[in-house]
Amino acid sequence: MPPRSPSHRTTSTRIRGFAKTMRRQPTESEAAMWRLLRDRRFEKYKFRRQAPVEQFILDFVCFEKRLIIEIDGSQHADNEKDIERDAILKAAGFRIVRYWNNDVLYNSTAVQEDILTKLSEP
Repeated sequence: MPPRSPSHRTTSTRIRGFAKTMRRQPTESEAAMWRLLRDRRFEKYKFRRQAPVEQFILDFVCFEKRLIIEIDGSQHADNEKDIERDAILKAAGFRIVRYWNNDVLYNSTAVQEDILTKLSEP
């Protein structure tokens, strides 16, 4: 049986509202990443930002490739909740890649190259 496909439509009104607020107030690194991803800049792949999926808000996601991109600061290092969240999303068929804030801001070329590699993987 294929993994269950979570839908952003099944989230609560509260989560959707919070995601909308987060889209209006991105962190500096989230804004920089969105400049890299928006408008199908990675070939034909569409990304969404601050996308609600079930009880989670994903920083960036390409539903077509089932690829989640998370931008993290030091508070996420070895975070137990992130580990649990990743396990749930992986069980639903998503791949998750994490980049540190500083890498997005100061090493964006390497981040772009890594994303292209991830998108080309089956």
